[in-house]
Amino acid sequence: MMSDQWVEASQLPEELVALIDTLRPGEEVTITRNGETIGTISGVSRQETSSSADSDDITVVATAMKLSASARDSLSERLGPGYLVLDLHSAPPTVDVLLVPPASPQLIGNFRALYPKARIVITEIEDAELGVKYEGPVRRLLDAGAEAYLPSNSIPRLAEQLDRTMTQLNQLTGGTVRQALVSGEDG
Repeated sequence: MMSDQWVEASQLPEELVALIDTLRPGEEVTITRNGETIGTISGVSRQETSSSADSDDITVVATAMKLSASARDSLSERLGPGYLVLDLHSAPPTVDVLLVPPASPQLIGNFRALYPKARIVITEIEDAELGVKYEGPVRRLLDAGAEAYLPSNSIPRLAEQLDRTMTQLNQLTGGTVRQALVSGEDG
């Protein structure tokens, strides 16, 4: 969870501030006492912090899952220049999007309370190349052979989604090769 506690850099030893200044977003310094970890410090560049908080044309995405700096950089690069991807612990409370792995409704509610203006997006992701694996029930069902997942809120909506999904499946596969699709309320 995020903390509202702040420490002014001028109160820290110069060597520590210099080390923190070299950290890229998502990289961390582990703080130990007598060989036991008591905390971590995550790096965020000053340029990214100011642009994320002040710019209306940048969509700030915070990841509520442990991702390496390279995984976050890859996501940011794929999204393009209109996005800034930060670790949850380095992100401002004004984030636009919060990526969350499958979690309990209580945790989602806590995130909603902490980030009332953010769009909370639940994601199941597996990227072996970047060492990311956040599997959930939908991914397991699709891997087991289901061809689509339709979270419908009414029978008329289910009919629309099912028709669109069947059309897409047939277009994508020519009706021969199984392709898994997940369709949300907007798609």
